[in-house]
Amino acid sequence: MTINDQHYINLFIEGDTNAFAVLVNRYKDLVFTLTLRMLKNREEAEEVAQDTFIKAYKSLARFKGDSKFSTWIYKIAYNTSLDRLKKTKKYMNDVSIDEFTEHQVKTIDNAFEKLVNAEREQTIQDCMALLPSDDSFLLTLFYFGELSLEEISETIGLTPNNVKVKLFRSRKKLATILKQRLEPEIIECYERKRQ
Repeated sequence: MTINDQHYINLFIEGDTNAFAVLVNRYKDLVFTLTLRMLKNREEAEEVAQDTFIKAYKSLARFKGDSKFSTWIYKIAYNTSLDRLKKTKKYMNDVSIDEFTEHQVKTIDNAFEKLVNAEREQTIQDCMALLPSDDSFLLTLFYFGELSLEEISETIGLTPNNVKVKLFRSRKKLATILKQRLEPEIIECYERKRQ
């Protein structure tokens, strides 16, 4: 069983600065993924991920433990990414939402759950990269960070109900992109079978 985050936070507060490295190793991949979703640029995302951990390092002694450490670090990543977007004045691209039913959005969720091969996962990652920053950040927290609505709410500073609505809209946008991406592949595969 892995030792919980609070153990390493306590060690850090007691003066063992090496304990912070364990926390960095646990969260560096998802923090980088989240910053990349927001900024859409690898170099900037790397810088912001690094800034996230520097900020966490400097303020870890003030971490109260009111929420999970993961929620706290993702919130720092989110706010640091927003600051960078404001600084560079990047505008988020828009995706139009087709009229998707709740059933169709659940179908997309089921597709996520049944990912078995790397090609499908890469397709979904590519499609998520086409979403506006805040949508891909939210979906990354939900699907890959496996955060609850309450934890996402705490991370991005919205009520759980607002998160639920935004999450539904983000999933509809992703469904639109997936449909556009996957339909040509399905048609091509069907055509090959007929020949």
